[in-house]
Amino acid sequence: MAETPARPPAPPSTPAPPRTSVLPRTSVLLRGRDVLRWDTAVGALLLVLLVCSFSLVDNFGNALNLSFLIGNTLPIALIALPMTMLVVSGEIDLSVGSTAGLAGAVMGRLWNAGMAIETIIPLCVLLGLACGLVNGLLVTRLGLPSLAVTIGTLAAYRGVAQIVLGADSVTDFPQQYLDFGSGRIGGTFVPQAAIPWAALLVIAVLVLHATPLGRSLFAVGACEEAARFAGVRVRRIKLALFAATGAVSALTGVFWALHYASARYDNATGLELSVIAAVLLGGIDFDGGKGTLFGAMAGVFLLGALQNVMSLVNVSAQSQTLITGLLLVISVLAPRVGRRVAAARSRRRAADPPAAKALATV
Repeated sequence: MAETPARPPAPPSTPAPPRTSVLPRTSVLLRGRDVLRWDTAVGALLLVLLVCSFSLVDNFGNALNLSFLIGNTLPIALIALPMTMLVVSGEIDLSVGSTAGLAGAVMGRLWNAGMAIETIIPLCVLLGLACGLVNGLLVTRLGLPSLAVTIGTLAAYRGVAQIVLGADSVTDFPQQYLDFGSGRIGGTFVPQAAIPWAALLVIAVLVLHATPLGRSLFAVGACEEAARFAGVRVRRIKLALFAATGAVSALTGVFWALHYASARYDNATGLELSVIAAVLLGGIDFDGGKGTLFGAMAGVFLLGALQNVMSLVNVSAQSQTLITGLLLVISVLAPRVGRRVAAARSRRRAADPPAAKALATV
């Protein structure tokens, strides 16, 4: 019987480096950053505000006030859906309030002319789409900054609305549409108009967070040049976003006229400030490339609940506007300050090798 050849000796293995506590501590820090994200903090703050308001503010929790709160917040929540995507891509649209006002003015003018409301609403949405395309073409084809462009169209669209309707106010819309604009579902506090908003919210969440288009938006906002070299059609995507923002703004203008039973050229004046404040408060980075729709919606309803509480405790409208402006400044400033503080701490740790060695030996 043949002998089995002896196996060659195994090469000496390199001993594994001793495990230290640096990795566990690092993972704990990373998990802590995830927990303490800005949008999560805004959601928690909204929850705290609601709990305190239900407990301490008279009449906050009754069905009529909650319906009033949600109904007044829905215009902001509607426009915040496309606005979130637009800001994520690194652009902004300040003409949304004027587009909504223009849609409401055209709606009133066409209704006075005898046109059916079922025809007027699609025409108003198409008008908003055209307004958004004008903004988008000026930005994507001529290379103009969206901030400057939409400041100009903010004034232009409002002026056209005044020409269309003048100082008139149209209030005699069909009752079934007025009921939809201000009515509630059954005996609940949920407005009927919350149903189409919820459908649009689901679509927006899927597009931004579960599709290649959403990933492209974040890439464009993070670095437009790199996204272009990666094959992303940057100009086409931005143009589509501006068009969608205009269409949703016009739809919001129609809802505004039905909700408040009045179509005027100055409807939705100042709405753009509330939308931008809510979106940025929800953690959407003004420079683009960061943010979630959860954070944006938390910012929207935090701002809406705060304004509702201030109204219940008789805070003046001027003070409410002041607080909204301060929240806008804070929402832009706070994340930047946080990033600078984190970067300074990182540089300090990198420049302090004795401290790093002490940490590795713990």
